[in-house]
Amino acid sequence: MARKRGNVLRSPEYPQFLKIDGTHLYKKAIPNGHVAYTARRLRDAEVVYLNYALAKEMGLIPRRHPECMNARLRRVILDTFSLRIVNEYDLERKTRFPRRDILPNTYMATRYLALQHPGRTGRTSGDGRSVWNGSLTHRGVTWDLSSCGTGVTRLCPATAEQERYFKTGNWTSDYGCGTATVQEGFVAALMSETFRRNGLATERVLAVIELADGFAINVRAGRNLLRPSHFFVHLKQNNLASLRAVADCFIDRQVSNGLFREPSRANRGGDERYRLLAEEMARTFARVAATFESEYIFCWLDWDGDNILADGGIIDYGSVRQFGLYHREYRFDDGPRWSTTIPEQKRKARYIAQGFAQIRDFLITGCKQPLKSLSHDPVLDLFDEEFDKTKKKLLLRNVGFGSSAQERLTRRALPSLERFQRAHAYFEHARSARGPHEVEDGISWNAIFSMRDFLRELPLRYLETGGPLPTSDFLEIGLSGYATKDDRRETAHRRRMAKRFQQAYLELIESAAKRTGRSVPLLLGDIAARSAILNRHDRVTGDGALHAVSKLVRNRNRLGPDGVYLVLDCFADQQTRIPENKSARGVAGQVAPDAEPDVEKIFDGMMELVAEHRHGL
Repeated sequence: MARKRGNVLRSPEYPQFLKIDGTHLYKKAIPNGHVAYTARRLRDAEVVYLNYALAKEMGLIPRRHPECMNARLRRVILDTFSLRIVNEYDLERKTRFPRRDILPNTYMATRYLALQHPGRTGRTSGDGRSVWNGSLTHRGVTWDLSSCGTGVTRLCPATAEQERYFKTGNWTSDYGCGTATVQEGFVAALMSETFRRNGLATERVLAVIELADGFAINVRAGRNLLRPSHFFVHLKQNNLASLRAVADCFIDRQVSNGLFREPSRANRGGDERYRLLAEEMARTFARVAATFESEYIFCWLDWDGDNILADGGIIDYGSVRQFGLYHREYRFDDGPRWSTTIPEQKRKARYIAQGFAQIRDFLITGCKQPLKSLSHDPVLDLFDEEFDKTKKKLLLRNVGFGSSAQERLTRRALPSLERFQRAHAYFEHARSARGPHEVEDGISWNAIFSMRDFLRELPLRYLETGGPLPTSDFLEIGLSGYATKDDRRETAHRRRMAKRFQQAYLELIESAAKRTGRSVPLLLGDIAARSAILNRHDRVTGDGALHAVSKLVRNRNRLGPDGVYLVLDCFADQQTRIPENKSARGVAGQVAPDAEPDVEKIFDGMMELVAEHRHGL
């Protein structure tokens, strides 16, 4: 039987939900790092998605809990997350709400640096439409939880620009509505689960709640939801005490979750932990930038460190894309500013690492050095080394080499690998003769070759022919639908580069065969099998995800929350590109054999849309 705690209905079957009540260590550790809001219960809401796998991982439901909704689980999810803040607009107008709907604890909107705000010191910026629900520890791992769409806060850009408070759900300001949508939640769930299964760090969507007014609350979870901007806001304001508190909170969480090594006992409270922080940030953001560049992921990295987690995790899927080709000139139009491009992300990530070198020195010496004076800091050498190493390994992985062969080739066949890198980059970077042009949300300049098509098809063709292909056959494999008539011409230089690419590719294969004691045909067969998964034909892009999710949103009532979960789980499984992580269901590209016909039909339709947009933005 359900019981009440205060004015909130709770179920004893799901006791971990009781711990999610707005309480968080950050509120006490950094008093000036947040704005506290009273919150009220929202009625007539509905759970349209629950990530059962994540809920089990967090200990919110038992490991053997069936992946289906029941009345008690639905009730406890809504009791915990169906809320809206009482904001400054409400207080100014003395808006009254039923006492039974007012929750006992406050919820924090954290302060962090954001480039959309005037002044660039972070005095007005932070969570503009989100609050943190709290934290939860299960089996030695601590999780943070936050909800997007819980109401407009005083930290939104609109309040900073217009110097007034806004009503939640207003239509009069950009970045000032305080709301979220079901589509946003489903896109974030689809992309985050896909990225996670492919080895990328990311926050994850725990639940999507549809509200009576048509908006939604999207509940996110991560093992550490602090961003670099949570550090930089106090760095910019020269607030040493708050900066130290944020750094200690972050380091303590990373250590307790087993992600940072424990500093030696002698240095546990001293300088060593801050040196460790700077070094870990350099490695982390080098790997992040190299991965984004190799996987064609657009994530708006900038000096503020706002659009990414401090552990390198991806957030805010509204400004994240995975491209099918290396559309390296794409820029998102954000009103008064343009985003960075994919290749510019390396420079921005390096700048974030440089910012953490400044933080390190400030925390150790109490003196804040000019950021420019740290442009040759040793952690930046560490960044460059890690970036280069990660790029090489990811290229070899995408070719189809396993981890053992990757190690051998990066250590013992570096000249061959670098020749292949240069040849690969020529085709990857080739742009259309059409030039720059407007797209729906910005500008772009189309790439014309699909490197994934090259890497997927070449090993099979070489097994058939036993040697290099004629230039026309080689180019035809990789030319995409973006290639115009002019782009398809066989110039003398392109013939040379096609020959160079194939020579370098086969040289790598022969080198790997020699170092692993296998024949070239046998190795090619293994590479062909791995590459078919790594470079799948219907790999999801940002455009593909939007179209697929639009179909899912239209059919969510037919599916119910369990059907939505099954579709999104199968989608992520099917998009898993790491062969070792792929289930039999994912290899087959199918939903569960006992799935409802509606689930299978909608899943198949979504995959058709993904295939249709496989080369897009």
